[in-house]
Amino acid sequence: MMAGMTAGTTPGINPRTALNIRLYGIIDPLRCQGRDIVPLVKQAAVGGMTLLQYRDKTADTRTLVENARAIKQALTGTGIPVLMNDRVDVALAAKLDGVHIGQSDMTPADARRLLGADAIIGLTVKTADQAKVAPLDIIDYACIGGVYATLSKDNPIAIGLDGWIERAAPLRARDPSFPVGAIAGIDETNAAGVMAAGADGVAIISGMFMQDDVEAATANLKSILEGATQ
Repeated sequence: MMAGMTAGTTPGINPRTALNIRLYGIIDPLRCQGRDIVPLVKQAAVGGMTLLQYRDKTADTRTLVENARAIKQALTGTGIPVLMNDRVDVALAAKLDGVHIGQSDMTPADARRLLGADAIIGLTVKTADQAKVAPLDIIDYACIGGVYATLSKDNPIAIGLDGWIERAAPLRARDPSFPVGAIAGIDETNAAGVMAAGADGVAIISGMFMQDDVEAATANLKSILEGATQ
């Protein structure tokens, strides 16, 4: 049985919400070879993506809302939740499924009050101390990073698998069934190792959306992750 899972649970799925973080795509307009993001998320959905986050640090608010609505529409009927990075206001305006927030963004409690009980809220965890105080009763999953070096975000110190395990331990001790993912620099070459270290899922940007064939890249990652958890 994979680390962090209890009998009767499925790797990557929150038993409280049925949220599946196993193959977590993050679409960023700056990391997709200049292509239209909407067709790319459709391709990733066909390939087996289980969750999507829209991250855009450069667009104005109106553009963010328009793009978020287009992404949500593109994934309607797939069962794949769409989250907004950082911006609770955009998630509300575009009627997304939730948000992913960092340690310096709106607090999880405030995000929950605004978005409601049914929204999905994810939290970035970078240190063991943050893991010890993460509000597991408020959030739906945590992503620990950055595991490896990456060009998609300023990530000066990669924590590696040992660092991921160290930071996951306090979360596992508090709730063994709570979904804990990994982020930063994860691709087809190292995803299996991350899962073997105990992650419930991997958040991937370039390994999916910088590839020439996004559907094929996503399907390959899906196969790798399935093999790692059997």
